[in-house]
Amino acid sequence: MIPEFSRPVRIDTLGEGGRALSIVAEEAERAALAERFALIALYSLSADATLRREGDLVLAEGRVKASVAQACVASGAPVPAEIDEAFSLRFVPEGQETAEEIELDAEDFDTIDYAGGMVDLGEAVAETLALSLDPFPRAADADEILKAAGVLSEDEIVTGPFAALKGLKDKLK
Repeated sequence: MIPEFSRPVRIDTLGEGGRALSIVAEEAERAALAERFALIALYSLSADATLRREGDLVLAEGRVKASVAQACVASGAPVPAEIDEAFSLRFVPEGQETAEEIELDAEDFDTIDYAGGMVDLGEAVAETLALSLDPFPRAADADEILKAAGVLSEDEIVTGPFAALKGLKDKLK
């Protein structure tokens, strides 16, 4: 599978001091990513990153910025969102264990495998965008729509042995 937003970087082009890169998704790439991530629209997607190589390990740090519209979980109405998320990524050769002697804490970086002497910064940015999206976007009128449909709010849900008693009490009123 070829990623919708591929920006391969050959690791042999990364010097000791690192390399700054800026990438921007084109209209067709944004449309394909919007479909992949079930977005109503992906209006913009860009990232600035610095990549540096430590042997076969490639570290990437930067920021992803995007403007999106997601579907409200209650109504399907567009919910606009602005993404401005920092990322720290560690690319490691496919099938190779990461070296334990690393200056940065391993938990500070998400790890991504790479093959063929190239890392794909575009796909890494797309994945960072996906993780930054609200998993349950809600429009301003979502609560009213859910209530009209008969969906109880968390405050209204009663569980356990006293739920039936509460139901009987409410009927007596």
